[in-house]
Amino acid sequence: MLLNHARLMRFFVEAQDIVGRKKLQKMIYILKKTGVPFNEKFAFHFYGPYSEELTLRIEELCNLGFIIEEKQDKGHYSQYHYRISQAGQQFLEQAPDDLPNCKEQIELLNNQRSRFLELVATMLFFEDLPRHEVEKKVQEVKASANYSEEELKEAWQFLDQLQQFH
Repeated sequence: MLLNHARLMRFFVEAQDIVGRKKLQKMIYILKKTGVPFNEKFAFHFYGPYSEELTLRIEELCNLGFIIEEKQDKGHYSQYHYRISQAGQQFLEQAPDDLPNCKEQIELLNNQRSRFLELVATMLFFEDLPRHEVEKKVQEVKASANYSEEELKEAWQFLDQLQQFH
């Protein structure tokens, strides 16, 4: 088992239950951007930063029976729930990973809505720009999301909170 797979499995141990593919993508991206050693490559996509590599790794872990993916029909869309399986837990006991303790960060992220995490991840994607340019870029590339000034302010505060974990 590769180290990157083991890191993801440890993430699921800490997160316990993740609701939504988009939320999963954004949580890993935000953790990566705040220094947690995830190696998946991300590119900008319709819903912000997205990693095809991460999607494939999750699929592999599901196929191996280490991660459980449950699909729920919500009428006009499907929602996915993810958690580590008993087999995944047992495997991790035999194959240690090097993921630092980030349980508090994972909990903090998992308690947020996907829409908010999408905003935070998009802001991090443009972090090399000055703050006002980040906001302008977010409003440009995520125009359909129509983020309010209050949401942007909350996202900046949330990013400050995440930086305190370093």
